[in-house]
Amino acid sequence: MSTAPTTASAPTTVPTDPDVPPAVPDVVDHLLGTRPGSRLDEIRGARPAARANAQRSHEALLEPVDPTHVSLLERSVVAAFVSALHGSGPVAARYAAHLGAADPHLARVVAREVASGATTGPYGAYREPALAGESRPGPVYRVQDGEALGARLTAALEHAHLLVLRPREASPAALERLAAAGWSTDGIVTLAQLVSFLAFQVRVVHGLGALAAEVPDGGTAEAPDGVAGEAPDGLAGDRPEPGPAERAPAQVLTYPDLRRPEAFTRDQLGWVPWLEPLPREELTERHLDGLVDRRRADNDYFRLLVRDPEVLAARTRTDNDIFYNTRGGLPRAERELAATAASRLNGCVFCASVHARFAAHHSRRPEDVQRLLDEGVFADLGPRWDAVVAAAVALSSTPPTFGAQEVGALRAAGLDDLEIADLVHGAAFFGWANRLMLSLGEPAEPGV
Repeated sequence: MSTAPTTASAPTTVPTDPDVPPAVPDVVDHLLGTRPGSRLDEIRGARPAARANAQRSHEALLEPVDPTHVSLLERSVVAAFVSALHGSGPVAARYAAHLGAADPHLARVVAREVASGATTGPYGAYREPALAGESRPGPVYRVQDGEALGARLTAALEHAHLLVLRPREASPAALERLAAAGWSTDGIVTLAQLVSFLAFQVRVVHGLGALAAEVPDGGTAEAPDGVAGEAPDGLAGDRPEPGPAERAPAQVLTYPDLRRPEAFTRDQLGWVPWLEPLPREELTERHLDGLVDRRRADNDYFRLLVRDPEVLAARTRTDNDIFYNTRGGLPRAERELAATAASRLNGCVFCASVHARFAAHHSRRPEDVQRLLDEGVFADLGPRWDAVVAAAVALSSTPPTFGAQEVGALRAAGLDDLEIADLVHGAAFFGWANRLMLSLGEPAEPGV
């Protein structure tokens, strides 16, 4: 059994020096209308590797070198759908414009699907028995125009809706539905990364935009409504159909006798994958570069994610800067608290266990961290921690509700601009991490 990570290419290839930022402004700056030299530009510049590798993640997922398992058009459809489920705003406008330039008919179909599937979340039933009382029922989305979308995109949008709004209900059966529609193991991993990354990107843009609105010379001009003009190179009319050998349907793994946790816990849990990780002996130099730390080759979770190595490399470096860059900003304990709160809301028992241990260790407040796990995100943890948790919850909601009220409460609790930005990035990153962990496998009791 695997022990999963403790936290959490480049668009074309992993750079020789991955810490050198790409040219700015990046997509997030473009969507925010960030002015060079402004306060928001300074805040983003304090976490240069996170800024650079969030951009590399975007490029690796939306402009990949090898779209064999998920075509460029499929990625564009999923991006338009997922971003719009998070509400209107510059991110949704961008992806709607990209899809509209590539395929106006599909863009109209997706807009109708969004209208039929839009709701608020997260919701859904917990699989852990002791959490059954917290389960919240909600709609199970089914595509309305399957004829226009085809089997693969129908399955992809239904799966994306699951991950966006009821991630705690992810299951092997959900992956079986993708496999039945022809999705390969590599394709499912990339799809999970794409949906989860977009959850992160939407929340970074939303959270930093709310912060900039409350900062003198926040640094945002009028954010563009979208991206006009032609579709990106290679997207217009892109409907590639790789051969059967390239798209062998995924084989889904199940564990009938697995001992599963019954509630949120600070115990160290294991994790088992629902899809086959790459065998260690099949890892190439490209895969090993994607792992960043080659010791991760012994870990099932990373050998599953490394099926899309450029995305994994960029994601890992984004994670590392958000949580381990201690040059100013939010104390490590409160970054971990934000990660725990987001995981508690989304229902990720594994992620919550890892980051609750970190929060307890760095804060030396284990009783308060345990109260968050036991009582939920409305537990009374004291003014400063209550403000951090409330902000993480507002940002983690779908659509996000983080705004002036949360920024004001954080300021009243003593947080400065960079600390608030660190909280935004930490909570947003767990919009990404939770959805990956929940959709690709499940936790297990230690020692199993």
